[in-house]
Amino acid sequence: MVNILKFFAVFGDYIPSPPKPPRRPDLKFRLLFTFAALAIYFAMASVMAYPLANYNIQGIQLPTLINVVFASQQGTLAQLGIGPIVTAGLILQILAGAKILNIDMSDPTGRRLFTQSQKGLAIIIAVVEGLGFAIYYRLNLPFTLAIFMQFFLGALILLSIDEAIQKGWGIGSGVSLFILAGVARTITWDMFAPVRIPGTDEYHGFIPYLIQGLFEGRLSNERLFYGLSEGVNRTLPSLTGFIAVLILSIILVYLQSVKVNIPVTTQRAPGIRTKVPLQFIYVTNIPILLVGILFSDLILFYNITSAHLDDSVPWLSQILSVMITYLAPPNSLLEIYVNPFRILIYSVLLVGLAVLFGYMWVEIAGLNPAAQAENLIKSGLEIPGIRRNPKVLESLLARYIYPLTVLSSIIVALVAFTADIFSAFGTGTGILLAVGILQQYYSTIAYERALEAYPLLKRFIGE
Repeated sequence: MVNILKFFAVFGDYIPSPPKPPRRPDLKFRLLFTFAALAIYFAMASVMAYPLANYNIQGIQLPTLINVVFASQQGTLAQLGIGPIVTAGLILQILAGAKILNIDMSDPTGRRLFTQSQKGLAIIIAVVEGLGFAIYYRLNLPFTLAIFMQFFLGALILLSIDEAIQKGWGIGSGVSLFILAGVARTITWDMFAPVRIPGTDEYHGFIPYLIQGLFEGRLSNERLFYGLSEGVNRTLPSLTGFIAVLILSIILVYLQSVKVNIPVTTQRAPGIRTKVPLQFIYVTNIPILLVGILFSDLILFYNITSAHLDDSVPWLSQILSVMITYLAPPNSLLEIYVNPFRILIYSVLLVGLAVLFGYMWVEIAGLNPAAQAENLIKSGLEIPGIRRNPKVLESLLARYIYPLTVLSSIIVALVAFTADIFSAFGTGTGILLAVGILQQYYSTIAYERALEAYPLLKRFIGE
């Protein structure tokens, strides 16, 4: 399998990489670079690819979750978003975690090979996806090639920005930054969009609609609480969705700060006890992210088959139609009363698959009890009263890790389900991702400020 990594790495070597800074830039410069990267992304997500804007051509309709997770925007230079980067990273991490790829990540050569192969695989995925989106428009060959090149170059720009940020020019990672930007863009649009809904005189944004309704004295309970409006076949931003965002964000901030501490000692100082914290949300957002991608891919596949294969393979479209009936997220709170059986099936599938994906992720990503026990032994740590035996440590850690895996998978699934039921702005998965990313940025910036305020700390931590 190492040969496969070398094959992918060849493609990565053809694309120039941004250089690593000769010395660590200060926090102000890194913040400016991060904001500049954010501005580039927003510009790309606002510029339509030629000639799509000229002819007002509608492309394939991606599920909302795909647009949020991959930070993509239909028909723009950010059509592919970070999809190729995220997909390539997930594939290689799963293969490495499952020991299918035998690569030593502690060796600098192995890490470089893994990084370059991830970059090369992302380029291949970008080529395939860009070509697929371009062909879907069914234009002549020159226009198809022009659209493909714009989509592909847009993905390369985002890939290079992500690489530059991770090398130290910015803060965090480009992937997290663009996901956060996509979620923030969606929430801001739902809150403040000053555009009228086609066929009505209502504003799409909740705040403009609220101001309009208060001045004209015609607020609708259906729109205000359920996001429904006459003549509109989709759920609109509502007061319920706005409140749901605030409440769920507060709950997530609290849950992600909760930790389960395991008491340990070190061989160098056996009398001194410390703690190894395990996150209460042990699986983070990965299970609901994988479930959402699976549901969205099935919905996307149904849209393609129903549009192009409905006559030749009607049974396939019918099967997929039944499946997505129960896999599509609820549209509004009223659907609980209108179609409770569908909501029940959807919630059971969502929670069940989240637990399954959570367990799989823990096993293949090196988060299982065996891997954690091995990490403790390598670090010279031991649990008081427990022999330094990997099997004994593994059995003890399993009492913590597996219940946390199941419980945290259920919690993130229920948070996402609640957000969808109440039509929260940015979708449930988007809120989960955004809150986690914001907390990571807060911790990173606080850490960087501490290093700048107390330069002696750099000596102790090897900076």
